[in-house]
Amino acid sequence: MNENQDLPHPPEEDRPAPSREPTRCGLVAVVGAPNAGKSTLVNALAGSKVTIVSPKPQTTRFRIRAVVMHEGSQIILVDTPGIFQPRRRLDRAMVAAAWGGAQDADRTLLIVDARAGLTDAVRAIVERLAKAAKPIWLALNKVDLVEPPRLLPLAAELNQLLTVEETFMISAEKSRGLDRLLEKMAADMPPGPYLFPEDELSDLPNRMLVAEIVREQILRQTHEEVPHHATVETENWQERKDGSVRVDCTIYVGRATQKAILIGDGGAKVKAIGQSARRELETLLERRVHLFLNVKDRPGWDEERGRLRALGLEDLD
Repeated sequence: MNENQDLPHPPEEDRPAPSREPTRCGLVAVVGAPNAGKSTLVNALAGSKVTIVSPKPQTTRFRIRAVVMHEGSQIILVDTPGIFQPRRRLDRAMVAAAWGGAQDADRTLLIVDARAGLTDAVRAIVERLAKAAKPIWLALNKVDLVEPPRLLPLAAELNQLLTVEETFMISAEKSRGLDRLLEKMAADMPPGPYLFPEDELSDLPNRMLVAEIVREQILRQTHEEVPHHATVETENWQERKDGSVRVDCTIYVGRATQKAILIGDGGAKVKAIGQSARRELETLLERRVHLFLNVKDRPGWDEERGRLRALGLEDLD
Protein backbone atom coordinates (compact mmCIF):
# COMPACT_ATOMS: atom_id res chain seq x y z
CA MET A 1 0.00 0.00 0.00
CA ASN A 2 1.29 3.45 -0.92
CA GLU A 3 1.84 5.37 2.30
CA ASN A 4 0.73 8.58 0.60
CA GLN A 5 -2.46 7.36 -1.01
CA ASP A 6 -4.72 8.52 1.81
CA LEU A 7 -3.30 12.04 1.90
CA PRO A 8 -5.80 14.61 0.62
CA HIS A 9 -5.02 16.29 -2.73
CA PRO A 10 -4.89 20.08 -2.69
CA PRO A 11 -7.80 21.83 -4.40
CA GLU A 12 -7.19 22.35 -8.11
CA GLU A 13 -7.10 26.12 -7.76
CA ASP A 14 -4.28 25.79 -5.19
CA ARG A 15 -2.08 23.64 -7.37
CA PRO A 16 0.88 25.40 -8.99
CA ALA A 17 0.29 26.37 -12.62
CA PRO A 18 2.44 24.55 -15.14
CA SER A 19 5.65 26.44 -15.80
CA ARG A 20 5.75 28.44 -19.03
CA GLU A 21 8.59 30.27 -20.66
CA PRO A 22 8.22 34.04 -20.43
CA THR A 23 6.74 35.55 -23.57
CA ARG A 24 8.50 38.02 -25.81
CA CYS A 25 6.92 40.68 -27.98
CA GLY A 26 8.23 43.57 -30.03
CA LEU A 27 7.77 45.71 -33.12
CA VAL A 28 10.07 45.55 -36.13
CA ALA A 29 9.71 48.39 -38.65
CA VAL A 30 10.46 47.25 -42.19
CA VAL A 31 11.74 50.30 -44.08
CA GLY A 32 13.39 50.97 -47.40
CA ALA A 33 13.10 52.66 -50.77
CA PRO A 34 10.08 51.97 -52.99
CA ASN A 35 10.04 48.53 -54.61
CA ALA A 36 12.72 47.09 -52.33
CA GLY A 37 10.49 44.11 -51.53
CA LYS A 38 9.25 45.10 -48.08
CA SER A 39 5.68 43.86 -48.50
CA THR A 40 6.83 40.63 -50.15
CA LEU A 41 9.08 39.98 -47.15
CA VAL A 42 6.31 40.72 -44.63
CA ASN A 43 3.93 38.32 -46.41
CA ALA A 44 6.61 35.63 -46.59
CA LEU A 45 7.44 35.88 -42.87
CA ALA A 46 3.75 35.95 -41.93
CA GLY A 47 3.06 32.88 -44.06
CA SER A 48 -0.04 34.58 -45.46
CA LYS A 49 -1.01 37.62 -47.46
CA VAL A 50 -1.38 40.57 -45.10
CA THR A 51 -0.32 43.40 -47.41
CA ILE A 52 -0.64 43.95 -51.14
CA VAL A 53 2.27 43.67 -53.55
CA SER A 54 2.92 44.72 -57.13
CA PRO A 55 5.94 45.41 -59.34
CA LYS A 56 5.12 49.13 -59.20
CA PRO A 57 6.76 51.38 -56.59
CA GLN A 58 4.81 53.07 -53.78
CA THR A 59 2.35 50.18 -53.53
CA THR A 60 2.04 50.41 -49.73
CA ARG A 61 0.45 53.68 -48.60
CA PHE A 62 0.10 53.29 -44.84
CA ARG A 63 1.49 51.26 -41.99
CA ILE A 64 0.22 47.69 -41.75
CA ARG A 65 1.11 45.50 -38.78
CA ALA A 66 1.56 41.78 -39.44
CA VAL A 67 1.66 39.39 -36.47
CA VAL A 68 4.24 36.58 -36.63
CA MET A 69 4.51 33.93 -33.90
CA HIS A 70 7.81 32.07 -33.56
CA GLU A 71 9.23 30.10 -30.64
CA GLY A 72 7.29 31.93 -27.96
CA SER A 73 7.90 35.36 -29.45
CA GLN A 74 5.30 37.61 -31.04
CA ILE A 75 7.01 39.61 -33.76
CA ILE A 76 4.92 42.52 -35.01
CA LEU A 77 6.20 43.49 -38.44
CA VAL A 78 5.32 47.04 -39.41
CA ASP A 79 5.17 47.23 -43.20
CA THR A 80 5.79 50.86 -44.09
CA PRO A 81 5.43 52.85 -47.32
CA GLY A 82 8.55 53.17 -49.41
CA ILE A 83 10.49 56.30 -48.50
CA PHE A 84 10.90 58.72 -51.41
CA GLN A 85 10.97 62.46 -52.14
CA PRO A 86 7.37 63.62 -51.52
CA ARG A 87 5.48 66.06 -53.73
CA ARG A 88 1.76 65.76 -52.95
CA ARG A 89 0.04 65.90 -49.57
CA LEU A 90 -0.53 62.15 -49.99
CA ASP A 91 3.20 61.61 -50.58
CA ARG A 92 4.14 63.60 -47.48
CA ALA A 93 1.70 61.62 -45.34
CA MET A 94 3.06 58.32 -46.71
CA VAL A 95 6.67 59.22 -45.97
CA ALA A 96 5.69 60.45 -42.50
CA ALA A 97 3.95 57.12 -41.87
CA ALA A 98 7.13 55.28 -42.85
CA TRP A 99 9.35 57.28 -40.51
CA GLY A 100 6.73 57.10 -37.77
CA GLY A 101 6.77 53.32 -38.03
CA ALA A 102 10.55 53.31 -37.61
CA GLN A 103 10.37 55.66 -34.63
CA ASP A 104 7.77 53.57 -32.77
CA ALA A 105 9.46 50.19 -33.28
CA ASP A 106 11.89 48.31 -31.06
CA ARG A 107 14.07 47.56 -34.06
CA THR A 108 14.37 48.80 -37.63
CA LEU A 109 15.01 46.40 -40.52
CA LEU A 110 16.37 48.23 -43.54
CA ILE A 111 15.59 46.43 -46.81
CA VAL A 112 17.87 47.22 -49.75
CA ASP A 113 17.32 45.92 -53.26
CA ALA A 114 20.67 44.24 -53.91
CA ARG A 115 20.17 44.50 -57.64
CA ALA A 116 19.64 48.29 -57.54
CA GLY A 117 22.44 48.79 -55.01
CA LEU A 118 23.25 51.99 -53.16
CA THR A 119 20.92 54.42 -54.94
CA ASP A 120 20.37 58.06 -53.98
CA ALA A 121 17.09 57.04 -52.31
CA VAL A 122 18.90 54.43 -50.19
CA ARG A 123 21.63 56.92 -49.26
CA ALA A 124 19.01 59.42 -48.06
CA ILE A 125 17.36 56.76 -45.88
CA VAL A 126 20.71 55.62 -44.49
CA GLU A 127 21.68 59.21 -43.59
CA ARG A 128 18.48 59.67 -41.58
CA LEU A 129 18.69 56.25 -39.90
CA ALA A 130 22.27 57.02 -38.87
CA LYS A 131 20.97 59.89 -36.72
CA ALA A 132 18.48 57.67 -34.86
CA ALA A 133 19.29 55.72 -31.72
CA LYS A 134 17.33 52.62 -32.75
CA PRO A 135 19.10 49.30 -33.39
CA ILE A 136 19.36 48.69 -37.14
CA TRP A 137 19.42 45.43 -39.04
CA LEU A 138 20.19 45.29 -42.75
CA ALA A 139 18.72 42.84 -45.25
CA LEU A 140 20.00 42.75 -48.81
CA ASN A 141 16.99 41.49 -50.77
CA LYS A 142 16.72 39.88 -54.22
CA VAL A 143 20.13 38.24 -53.83
CA ASP A 144 19.00 35.51 -56.23
CA LEU A 145 19.18 38.12 -59.01
CA VAL A 146 22.73 39.28 -58.23
CA GLU A 147 26.12 37.66 -58.77
CA PRO A 148 27.57 36.72 -55.32
CA PRO A 149 30.81 38.75 -55.77
CA ARG A 150 28.72 41.95 -55.84
CA LEU A 151 26.99 41.33 -52.51
CA LEU A 152 29.85 41.58 -50.01
CA PRO A 153 31.15 44.98 -51.27
CA LEU A 154 27.59 46.38 -51.13
CA ALA A 155 27.09 45.08 -47.59
CA ALA A 156 30.47 46.46 -46.53
CA GLU A 157 29.72 49.91 -47.96
CA LEU A 158 26.36 50.07 -46.19
CA ASN A 159 27.95 48.95 -42.92
CA GLN A 160 30.45 51.79 -43.24
CA LEU A 161 27.68 54.36 -43.67
CA LEU A 162 25.45 52.97 -40.93
CA THR A 163 25.98 51.12 -37.65
CA VAL A 164 24.33 47.78 -38.37
CA GLU A 165 24.00 45.04 -35.75
CA GLU A 166 23.15 42.22 -38.19
CA THR A 167 23.30 41.79 -41.96
CA PHE A 168 21.14 39.27 -43.81
CA MET A 169 21.26 38.06 -47.39
CA ILE A 170 17.72 37.17 -48.45
CA SER A 171 15.33 36.62 -51.30
CA ALA A 172 11.84 37.38 -50.02
CA GLU A 173 10.22 36.13 -53.20
CA LYS A 174 12.11 32.81 -53.11
CA SER A 175 12.00 32.55 -49.27
CA ARG A 176 15.78 32.27 -49.12
CA GLY A 177 17.59 33.28 -45.94
CA LEU A 178 14.34 33.91 -44.05
CA ASP A 179 14.81 31.15 -41.47
CA ARG A 180 17.89 32.85 -39.99
CA LEU A 181 16.18 36.24 -40.06
CA LEU A 182 13.12 34.87 -38.25
CA GLU A 183 15.23 33.08 -35.64
CA LYS A 184 17.19 36.26 -34.90
CA MET A 185 14.03 38.34 -34.66
CA ALA A 186 12.36 35.92 -32.25
CA ALA A 187 15.42 35.78 -29.99
CA ASP A 188 15.83 39.55 -30.01
CA MET A 189 12.29 40.57 -29.03
CA PRO A 190 12.09 42.11 -25.53
CA PRO A 191 10.30 40.14 -22.78
CA GLY A 192 6.68 41.14 -22.42
CA PRO A 193 3.05 40.11 -23.00
CA TYR A 194 1.63 39.61 -26.45
CA LEU A 195 -0.11 42.64 -27.95
CA PHE A 196 -2.34 40.65 -30.31
CA PRO A 197 -4.17 37.29 -30.11
CA GLU A 198 -1.84 34.50 -31.25
CA ASP A 199 -4.10 33.57 -34.19
CA GLU A 200 -4.40 37.14 -35.53
CA LEU A 201 -2.59 37.87 -38.79
CA SER A 202 -2.71 41.66 -38.96
CA ASP A 203 -4.40 44.80 -37.64
CA LEU A 204 -5.96 45.62 -41.03
CA PRO A 205 -9.79 45.84 -40.74
CA ASN A 206 -11.76 43.89 -43.35
CA ARG A 207 -13.16 47.05 -44.92
CA MET A 208 -9.62 48.34 -45.55
CA LEU A 209 -8.48 44.89 -46.68
CA VAL A 210 -11.14 44.91 -49.41
CA ALA A 211 -10.10 48.38 -50.55
CA GLU A 212 -6.45 47.35 -50.66
CA ILE A 213 -7.12 44.17 -52.64
CA VAL A 214 -9.10 46.18 -55.21
CA ARG A 215 -6.25 48.70 -55.41
CA GLU A 216 -3.78 45.87 -55.90
CA GLN A 217 -5.68 44.77 -58.99
CA ILE A 218 -5.71 48.36 -60.28
CA LEU A 219 -1.91 48.36 -59.88
CA ARG A 220 -1.63 45.05 -61.71
CA GLN A 221 -4.11 45.68 -64.53
CA THR A 222 -3.55 49.34 -65.41
CA HIS A 223 -0.45 51.25 -66.44
CA GLU A 224 1.26 54.63 -66.61
CA GLU A 225 -0.21 57.26 -64.27
CA VAL A 226 -3.51 55.55 -63.39
CA PRO A 227 -2.41 53.33 -60.45
CA HIS A 228 -0.73 56.15 -58.52
CA HIS A 229 -3.69 58.50 -59.00
CA ALA A 230 -6.30 56.02 -57.79
CA THR A 231 -7.59 55.30 -54.31
CA VAL A 232 -10.31 52.93 -53.13
CA GLU A 233 -12.79 53.35 -50.29
CA THR A 234 -15.19 50.73 -48.95
CA GLU A 235 -18.55 52.50 -48.80
CA ASN A 236 -20.78 49.65 -47.62
CA TRP A 237 -20.34 46.27 -45.92
CA GLN A 238 -23.49 44.16 -45.63
CA GLU A 239 -23.60 40.76 -43.96
CA ARG A 240 -26.07 38.38 -45.65
CA LYS A 241 -28.11 35.57 -44.14
CA ASP A 242 -26.38 32.90 -46.23
CA GLY A 243 -22.99 33.79 -44.69
CA SER A 244 -21.78 35.80 -47.68
CA VAL A 245 -21.05 39.51 -47.66
CA ARG A 246 -21.89 42.32 -50.08
CA VAL A 247 -19.23 45.01 -50.36
CA ASP A 248 -19.55 48.26 -52.31
CA CYS A 249 -16.34 50.15 -53.12
CA THR A 250 -15.71 53.46 -54.85
CA ILE A 251 -12.55 53.99 -56.87
CA TYR A 252 -11.49 57.64 -57.02
CA VAL A 253 -9.16 58.87 -59.76
CA GLY A 254 -7.73 62.30 -60.51
CA ARG A 255 -9.03 62.89 -64.03
CA ALA A 256 -11.88 61.88 -66.35
CA THR A 257 -9.39 60.27 -68.74
CA GLN A 258 -8.19 57.98 -65.93
CA LYS A 259 -11.80 57.08 -65.17
CA ALA A 260 -12.31 56.06 -68.80
CA ILE A 261 -9.19 53.86 -68.69
CA LEU A 262 -10.31 52.17 -65.48
CA ILE A 263 -13.80 51.46 -66.79
CA GLY A 264 -12.56 50.23 -70.17
CA ASP A 265 -14.55 49.44 -73.30
CA GLY A 266 -18.06 48.53 -72.22
CA GLY A 267 -16.91 48.27 -68.60
CA ALA A 268 -14.50 45.41 -69.40
CA LYS A 269 -11.54 46.71 -67.38
CA VAL A 270 -13.38 47.45 -64.13
CA LYS A 271 -15.20 44.12 -64.47
CA ALA A 272 -11.86 42.27 -64.76
CA ILE A 273 -10.50 44.18 -61.74
CA GLY A 274 -13.59 43.27 -59.73
CA GLN A 275 -13.48 39.60 -60.69
CA SER A 276 -9.82 39.20 -59.75
CA ALA A 277 -10.29 41.09 -56.48
CA ARG A 278 -13.36 39.03 -55.58
CA ARG A 279 -11.52 35.73 -56.09
CA GLU A 280 -8.65 36.94 -53.91
CA LEU A 281 -11.01 38.16 -51.19
CA GLU A 282 -12.97 34.93 -51.09
CA THR A 283 -9.72 33.07 -50.44
CA LEU A 284 -8.59 35.49 -47.73
CA LEU A 285 -11.97 35.85 -46.01
CA GLU A 286 -12.99 32.20 -46.55
CA ARG A 287 -16.50 33.17 -47.57
CA ARG A 288 -18.47 34.21 -50.64
CA VAL A 289 -18.04 37.87 -51.55
CA HIS A 290 -20.37 39.99 -53.71
CA LEU A 291 -18.18 42.89 -54.80
CA PHE A 292 -19.54 46.00 -56.55
CA LEU A 293 -17.21 48.71 -57.87
CA ASN A 294 -18.02 52.30 -58.80
CA VAL A 295 -15.51 54.67 -60.45
CA LYS A 296 -15.55 58.44 -59.91
CA ASP A 297 -13.18 61.16 -61.05
CA ARG A 298 -12.33 63.50 -58.17
CA PRO A 299 -9.59 65.96 -59.10
CA GLY A 300 -7.21 66.70 -56.24
CA TRP A 301 -8.33 63.81 -54.02
CA ASP A 302 -4.69 63.23 -53.04
CA GLU A 303 -4.62 66.71 -51.46
CA GLU A 304 -7.84 66.23 -49.45
CA ARG A 305 -7.55 65.74 -45.70
CA GLY A 306 -10.66 63.54 -45.63
CA ARG A 307 -9.28 61.14 -48.23
CA LEU A 308 -6.01 60.83 -46.31
CA ARG A 309 -7.87 60.05 -43.09
CA ALA A 310 -9.87 57.40 -44.95
CA LEU A 311 -6.55 55.81 -45.90
CA GLY A 312 -5.43 55.78 -42.27
CA LEU A 313 -2.86 58.52 -42.87
CA GLU A 314 -2.25 61.58 -40.72
CA ASP A 315 -2.51 65.00 -42.25
CA LEU A 316 0.70 66.89 -41.54
CA ASP A 317 -0.52 70.44 -42.30
